Amino acid sequence: MSAPLLEIADLHASLITKYRRLDLLNGVSLTLDRGEALGLVGESGSGKSLTTRAVLRMLAPGFQTTGAIRYNGESVLDMGRERLRRFRAADVGMIFQDPRAHVNPVHTVGDFLTEALVRDRGLPRADVERRAVQLLDEVGVRHAERRLKQYPHELSGGLLQRVMIASVLLAEPELLLADEPTTALDVTAQSDVMAIIDEQRRARGLALLFITHDLELANACCDRLAVMYAGEIVEQGSHVYDAPTHPYTVELLGARPSIEERLDRLPVLEYNLELHNELKERAAL
Repeated sequence: MSAPLLEIADLHASLITKYRRLDLLNGVSLTLDRGEALGLVGESGSGKSLTTRAVLRMLAPGFQTTGAIRYNGESVLDMGRERLRRFRAADVGMIFQDPRAHVNPVHTVGDFLTEALVRDRGLPRADVERRAVQLLDEVGVRHAERRLKQYPHELSGGLLQRVMIASVLLAEPELLLADEPTTALDVTAQSDVMAIIDEQRRARGLALLFITHDLELANACCDRLAVMYAGEIVEQGSHVYDAPTHPYTVELLGARPSIEERLDRLPVLEYNLELHNELKERAAL
């Protein structure tokens, strides 16, 4: 049996400040096989985005990380500067939550799409532009050649997120990390963008780690779900959506709004404090 493409084992991440230590990831462990999609779900502050940034070694200064992160059997935490740069540029593609926060507003879309491949791989710009036009068309961007000459502010949020997806696919990675890629978009654009990501990763056989609050969306496009709370994975597997076993997962699913049932107020996770303290006690053992 081949090793997983991505393996995270007993990952701990703590923020060390002058006054205190904050333990934010507490023994996170998960695996992702080639071509598999894993949905990482949980409430805000549970550690989902922190986990993806740890995979890319993009945590802010002051973080202390222990445990293991392996890509294709290679330790990410032990990569040197040059290998880490290649890992981020070619092996893994990151689709961020807000595309406007990750593009240079004074560069054209064409510059954004082609710069890294021309600079880092020495590819002819004309060849990269032809490939970029093809990919823009594949991800639903019409008039792709004209879009290359436009600036980010001239594109809608949905179009710009499609450009971000194309930029990731241009590098031909094996692994996609998608951190709430539809949150900043309207409902119609959300559906379109997620359908594009799912279609493209299936067509290319890519692995996907999908960070989201939307349990139904994650269940629809992922092979497995992992539920995160207070910096820990409390439950994971293909059974999570239909037959959850952990009380937090049960309540998280129960807190979803329903068009079939009328309620005066939505359920809340009233046991959270008790569960939070229990998990913290276990993490301190």
